[in-house]
Formats: sequence, structure tokens, C-alpha cells
Amino acid sequence: MACDRLVLVLGDQLSLGLASLRDLDRERDRVLMAEVETEATYVRHHKKKLALVFSAMRHFAADLAGRGVALDYRRLDEAEPAGSLYEAVAVACAAHDPQEVVLVEPGEWRLRQEMEGWEKRLGRPVRLLEDDRFLCSRADFAAWAEGRKSLRMEHFYREMRRRSGFLMAADGEPEGGKWNFDHDNRKALPADAEIPRPYQARVDAVTEEVLELVEQRFSDHFGSLRPFHYAVTAEQAERALESFVEKRLASFGDYQDAMRQDEPFLFHATIAAYLNLGLLDPHALCARAERAYHEGGAPLNAVEGFIRQVLGWREYVRGLYWLEMPAYAERNALEARRPLPRFWWTGETDMACLAQAVGQTRDEAYAHHIQRLMVLGNFALLAGLAPAAVNYWYLVVYADAYEWVQLPNTHGMVLWADGGRLASKPYAASGKYIDRMSDHCRHCRYDPKQSAGDTACPFNALYWDFIARHRERFRGNPRMAMPLRSLERMAPERVERMRRRAGAFLDSLDYAEEGEW
Repeated sequence: MACDRLVLVLGDQLSLGLASLRDLDRERDRVLMAEVETEATYVRHHKKKLALVFSAMRHFAADLAGRGVALDYRRLDEAEPAGSLYEAVAVACAAHDPQEVVLVEPGEWRLRQEMEGWEKRLGRPVRLLEDDRFLCSRADFAAWAEGRKSLRMEHFYREMRRRSGFLMAADGEPEGGKWNFDHDNRKALPADAEIPRPYQARVDAVTEEVLELVEQRFSDHFGSLRPFHYAVTAEQAERALESFVEKRLASFGDYQDAMRQDEPFLFHATIAAYLNLGLLDPHALCARAERAYHEGGAPLNAVEGFIRQVLGWREYVRGLYWLEMPAYAERNALEARRPLPRFWWTGETDMACLAQAVGQTRDEAYAHHIQRLMVLGNFALLAGLAPAAVNYWYLVVYADAYEWVQLPNTHGMVLWADGGRLASKPYAASGKYIDRMSDHCRHCRYDPKQSAGDTACPFNALYWDFIARHRERFRGNPRMAMPLRSLERMAPERVERMRRRAGAFLDSLDYAEEGEW
């Protein structure tokens, strides 16, 4: 049966308010959704992420059908599954002969480039709509960035606060007299702090079917599949948000940088995967957190810290991604070349902080931002791991990872591979930082207070080797002046011992071969 428009909805566009669905003619238009092999395997996604996306897609499709929307849904486990998005669209066009194909622009550069040739191949118009689920359009970000020597997130964030009105007082000043309460959000977690459990969704028949599909078809992908507790509908995602606001937001600010052995979630929201799928709306998230502050349910430092992650970082990295791609991904400012150690996949290391971060990533497809930045990322930076390998790993292992959000965070914030386009300095630290912000060192064979010897924390030698290795590169960076002065005050013999220690440690590691995972 012919239709006016074939509306393609991608797997991370599960929003009823999607631009392509808002003016849908249920009599003349048809929606297409497709689970396809290429999207599941262009990187070998964590099993839990695959299960999350496929189950959420099936639930969203059922919701659309229940609203009377004409729908084609291509399952990966059907007799002749679609091998690619283009193939799914081509088959639907042959069946329904639409006057045009319509979709909201994809979030990743590779898909946007792939779609450039669709109109010619399909022999009919292909119209891409702006993804207006974000709080800052790509055009607005480009306008903000134009002519600026540096693109600092803090400046962008303040502009977004003014524009949105979130946490702004009546006189136009920021609530509480400060834009940023990050300095108040670095407390170590008390040993007796009780951690509330995050929301866990129950597995229904649809999700169980998807879990069996992933077990059968993607058994060689990274990560544990069960137990599975992710929300897969907008209603469940809203419950997860409410659970965070009611039980953990009040302590989120104080302890957002803290880590504890065998406690993967602490006071974090754990909702980024739902936000990036489209099950939650960023404006509504910020409004809910702001309401909690005004109602006395959470202090300002917690609410500001949460809103900064959504309104600031998330919008900022998306804008930077589209502004800088595709050349951005190829930069390697620190000339890092080392392959990934095998323990990044297995978790088998004597370094307790790294074993914890990799282990919970394997089990949950989740680690919070300090584990990603100051444990895993810090090691990758200090060890000089190759950006392409590190970016691949981060994209594989996390349920919330899509290239538009993963690449700037990893490439710029974690690795400083962009030479400072995103961050004004590399986020490098010795073992003392991890000891201050966690209890990991008490469970570790290494001592963060030692810099030499077999029991010295490897982070210490790696840190000073990193500073010494790049001293000329960082000499003009005012934010690196303090560690450079400390290096210059050290006895050359001590520096050389630590550099030998760092080299011996890195040489002792077992490295994964390219393509092994």
C-alpha cells in the first residue's frame, strides 16, 4: 500500500515528541524501525547495551502501534533480517512506494555520511529534520563558538543557564551567587555512609526475548548480560529519575567524585543511557532537579552539579562533536601509540581501582564519571595509550555511549588528544588522588604513599614520567605550571628512577592485539 511519507525512527530516537513524529498523518504516513546487524556490530557493543536498545525499540514500537500508527518493524531474529539501515529502508520503499523518506538527523557522523547517498540510491527525496530534543541546536553552538580562541565549557554553560533560566535568580544572577559549586562536590565518602539502591526494572516477556537473542547472536561480545535491570520504556525511565531525585540527589553533589570498593552506583543518577536513547527529556530532567531544590529536597550544590552535567557538558560535547568532526577523531596531540593492556578487557590486574572500574564496567555497562576520567582515563593518559584504541573501548563498553557524546569526552577530556580544544589541561593525577577520593588503596597490594619499590603505586611513577615526557609541550600552559615546578625541584636521580619504574611497569603488561576484542 502506497504512503505519503516513510518515517524512519532510529534506535536512539525513542521519543514520542520526535520532530518526524509530531505531524504524523496516521492515514497516509508509515513508520519504519529496524534492528540491523551493522548497527549492532560496527563496534562490538556490550551485551547489556544491545539488550537495552533492542528491548527499548520493541517497547517503543508497541507503544506507537497502540496509538494507531502504521508501522513496519524489522526484527533481527526474523527469517530475513535487514543487514543495514539502508537495506531496511529500501525494502520498505519497495513495499510502500512513499513520496519521500523522512527522518530526524542521526547523532553520529558515520551515519550522517552514509545517508548522504540515500536519495540517489532510493530514487526519491530523503529529508533530514533537525534533532530538536537537545537544548542547544548545532547552529546555535556554532554561532556561540565563532571567533572564540578557546571553547571552554564553563562559558558555554553560563550562556545556557541565562538562556534557559535554570537556577537563575530574579535579578539575572545565578542562584546562590555562584555559577559553579564544583569545589563543594569533592568530598570523600564516609566509611559508614549508607548507599541507597538505584531503581531496577523488572524483566518482562519482551525483554526476556531480547536477552535470549543477544545470548545466541552476540555471545562473543564484551560484558555480562544477566542480571539485567535497565529501564526499557519511558515510564520506567521516569521511575528511575524519581528514585534518584527522592533517594540520592541530596547527596549527589557532595560525593559525586567519590569511589568505594564494590559500590558501582553510589549517589549517581544512572540515567544517561535513558537520556541518550530518548526515553527521557533533558529539559524535563533539569526542571525536575530544580524543583527539588526549590522544594527543599536537595541542596544547591547537588542540583547545580546535576544540571551542569545535562545542560552544560552534554550539550557542549554534542556541539563540539559536530563542529569539529571528522578531523577531530584523528588528532593525537600527545603522540600516544601504546596498545590497550589486556586487563582493560579482563579486569585482571593487581591495581584495585582499575580492577574495580573494569569489573563493574563488564558487569553493568556502567561506571561513573570519575572512574571513567580519573581511574581508567588517567591510566590511559599517563601510559600513552593510543587514542583510537581507547575511543573504541569506551564506545564498546558503556550503555550510554554514542560517538557524539563519547568521543569528545574521551578524546578531549580523558586523553587530551585534541591538544586542549576541549580541556585547558590534561586531567593527570598520581595515586594520591585515588587514595583521597576512594577506599580502593586499602584493598590494593600497592601503596599510594610510595613512589619506588615493588609495592609503590604505579600511578605515582607513571604520573611523573608523563610530566617529564611532555615537559616542553606543557611549558607554556599556566595550569601545568605547578607540576612542572615540582618536577624541576626534584633530584634528577629520583626523576630517572621513577621513569625507569614507569617503563618497567608498562613493559611488564600483557597487551591486547588489534581486533582481539
